[in-house]
Amino acid sequence: MSRLAVLTSLRLRAARIAAAALLSLSGSLVLSGCAQTSHPATPAGQGVPRTLADVEARLAAPGPVRFTKVTAADWEVPLEGLLNLHHPHAERAGLEDRPEPIQIYFYLLEHPTRGDYLVDTGVARSVARRSDDMPVSWIVRQAMNMDTLRVHVDTATWLAQRARPISGVFLTHLHLDHILGLQDIPKTTPVYVGPGEGDTSGFLNLFSRGTTNDNLEGFGPLREWPVQPRADGQLAVLDVFGDDSVYAIHIPGHTDGSVAYLVRSTEGPQLLTGDGCHTAWGWEHGVEPGTFNADPARAAESFTKLQAFAARHPELRVHLGHQSLPHDAQGAHPQERATQPAHPAEHARR
Repeated sequence: MSRLAVLTSLRLRAARIAAAALLSLSGSLVLSGCAQTSHPATPAGQGVPRTLADVEARLAAPGPVRFTKVTAADWEVPLEGLLNLHHPHAERAGLEDRPEPIQIYFYLLEHPTRGDYLVDTGVARSVARRSDDMPVSWIVRQAMNMDTLRVHVDTATWLAQRARPISGVFLTHLHLDHILGLQDIPKTTPVYVGPGEGDTSGFLNLFSRGTTNDNLEGFGPLREWPVQPRADGQLAVLDVFGDDSVYAIHIPGHTDGSVAYLVRSTEGPQLLTGDGCHTAWGWEHGVEPGTFNADPARAAESFTKLQAFAARHPELRVHLGHQSLPHDAQGAHPQERATQPAHPAEHARR
């Protein structure tokens, strides 16, 4: 048998073993509910519930938090996942599925007395370098189209430039593009998520849960924000530090525990939607996210509530999950700005 034939045989055998292992894993995950992660969780033990009216009464005054947005990477994913292409506005604009340029962000919140916190995590150095120890399985790399990922700054490099340690990580949710920087963060750092986030069920968790667990490995239990749905249907809000500087807002739909963050910064209020809205076009035209949602109906409801809140406060700077709005010069990469025309028809012809 030739060397090529031997190698081909070995590859086929490895593929069969991987397929069998994947089927076995899938079966065990079905029995356990296909949760996002098996990593343990515990109540955060901090935070004060607020009404939306309480929050809105304080927005006009500058807050104490220094706010920084970091563009970690450029990426491309299918538009149909980011935007509901069946929405009447999207259909009238002639939007069709295509690879859509997006970005991966993380944020630094510098609180004068509580320390420095990250919202989401960027991209780890091992991922940027495609190292053997990158915490992403082969099948997930293919599914996530990671060949198109172009990293501007990895989280390890960014952290090395800072003198002060990170006191905690506030995640918007547990999807991989929001936790890919965890490998570069000290394992003693507390990690906070929305209520029931790790238990979010879905078929794709069959393939991604192992990678999610790998990224969380070594960290303590996830600390779940004690934010509860409101009987009046208003957005449920938690004052994270109890001083009205940073709020966690429960926006279920993309995942069960998805969270937006509202920051009263020294430069005015900042709303971080997480994946409650991915795209600039979606936000500007009132079109909710697409197929990348655990519960599309709840995602649309949360999106509508966020938009209504933002509309009442024109001073609010809105930071979307994966694209920047025109006002957001610090977060916009020149290449991204050039690919986001203002007119829907022009956007559709790209």
